[in-house]
Amino acid sequence: MSTRIVVVGGGTAGARLAQRLPVTLLGEEPHAPYNRVLLADVLAGRYAPEVIALPETREPVRLGVRAVRIDRAARTVECADGSLVGYDRLVLATGSNPVLPPLRGLRGAELPEGVHAFRTLDDCLALRDRVRPGVRAVVIGGGLLGVSAARALAALGAEVVLTQQGERLMERQLDAYASELLREHMEALGVEVHTECRVSGLRQRDGAVTAVELADGFVLDAQVVVLACGVRPRVALAREAGLDVGRGVMVDDELRTSDPYIHAVGDCAEHEGRVYGLAGPALEQADHLATLLSAETATDGALSGADAPGSPYTGTRALTRLTLGGAHPLDLAAFGEATPQPGDDVVQLTDATRSAYRKVVVRGDRLVGGVLLGDLAAVGSLAQAWEGDEALPDAPLLHLLTHDGGS
Repeated sequence: MSTRIVVVGGGTAGARLAQRLPVTLLGEEPHAPYNRVLLADVLAGRYAPEVIALPETREPVRLGVRAVRIDRAARTVECADGSLVGYDRLVLATGSNPVLPPLRGLRGAELPEGVHAFRTLDDCLALRDRVRPGVRAVVIGGGLLGVSAARALAALGAEVVLTQQGERLMERQLDAYASELLREHMEALGVEVHTECRVSGLRQRDGAVTAVELADGFVLDAQVVVLACGVRPRVALAREAGLDVGRGVMVDDELRTSDPYIHAVGDCAEHEGRVYGLAGPALEQADHLATLLSAETATDGALSGADAPGSPYTGTRALTRLTLGGAHPLDLAAFGEATPQPGDDVVQLTDATRSAYRKVVVRGDRLVGGVLLGDLAAVGSLAQAWEGDEALPDAPLLHLLTHDGGS
């Protein structure tokens, strides 16, 4: 009898598994699986929604099906429509939810008219329906998601204000100089940027947002507000099933949860204390698990839950890339530790006239991080050296920032 593998979640990780294995995929959204990384391009009008669809899965996806309960003893998943789906192996790929900040005027998950999260295709389409040239839009959050949303809204002709509570934009990925270049680029696109700026509340009239209140008393008029304050792993289903949960669903080197018949991958999974929240690690985890489950199916059709064959998952070295449009598009990439520690070697190349900046951080004989803006010609060689975590050759460090990576 064939092994029943059920995957809960039709995002990047779940869809990747369904492309490689014959599984029952339960997708909560009504849309076929799509590339979430490209949502900003859909919002900006660069791509139609159907263009960002992911490759077809081996079996049809059950769309609009929300899993509400796992019965680990019976090995079934109960869905909101009352149906039960039995499994031999269950994979949780439930992704993450947008973080809703504690603001006056926000109560629970019900958002006032004009206030939008920016996480799903439906969020994106709702924003496109609302935004017109001249509309006043405030984006709360200056990380990767907030910067992407602000760029897209500006491309639609909105008057955009980007607020960031921290000292600089994309502070998790960029150093101070790169962040300042990014800020200058966003301002050149017409985006008004406020850093070290805490939003305290929303003003409303007749259930619709009219303004954003800042902690210092300043008020920003707003017809549209985008909440881009980060994401949080979706773990409720796992927690209610009694699985071990930290920030995410805790998994071992086989991406197995505390139940030997249940795995977790992608944004919802926590491995060795780390939750990635990025597409690259989600794909790598899905590929690793697909290989593991394929090997188990070949050696043990019953999937006994015993130790699995294959190499362990040891984590992912994730590189962040982003392209910001406009009359003069800006490409950026960041990986590892962009801020050096005492004793690290740092190499930087700057071309202010082209808004180009390249920097790498070397610790001992290892490349530990880097930032590139405007000129990504060397990113392939740098990423390979970093991901491989191998000793660098005995050569001047400047070779790391040449276009060919010194090869």
